[in-house]
Amino acid sequence: MSPHTLSSPQPLDTWSPERTHWLELPAHRSSVSLARRSMSARLDAWGLPGELCADAVLLVSELATNAVRHTLGTRFLCGVGLVTDECLRLEVHDHDRTGRGLPRCEPGPDDEGGRGLLLVEQLAEAWGVDRSRLTGGNAVWVTLTA
Repeated sequence: MSPHTLSSPQPLDTWSPERTHWLELPAHRSSVSLARRSMSARLDAWGLPGELCADAVLLVSELATNAVRHTLGTRFLCGVGLVTDECLRLEVHDHDRTGRGLPRCEPGPDDEGGRGLLLVEQLAEAWGVDRSRLTGGNAVWVTLTA
C-alpha cells in the first residue's frame, strides 16, 4: 500500500506554467468527464508513458468525483504537474471550508462506490490532504511515477 503523507511537498501553484495544467470546473457530475478528457489531453501532449497517463486519469476522475459528491463547494480545481519525465503530481482542490476532510468508508462487496481512496492508496507513490491555499477548502494531492 502506498504511504499517506500528512504534509504536501511543493504545491502545484508554485510551479512554472509550462510544467503544469489547471482546470476549474463546476461541481457537477458531468465535470468529472471533462476533467478526465482535459488531463488526458495534457498528459498525451507531454508524451508520458501510457500506464502513467492511465493511472493519472483514473485518479483525477476519483478525486474529482469526491469533490463533486462529498463537498459543499460549487466549483473545484484540478491540477497536474510534471515533476520529471516519469513523475506527476495531481491535485484536486474543493471550496468546502467546513474542515470535514475526506470521506473514509469500508465498502461492502456489493457496494457500487466507496473505493476511490482505496485506488489512490494502491496507485499513488504518496498522497495527502492539505488546506488549499487557492480555494480555502481541501487540496488532495497525489504523486505518481512510471
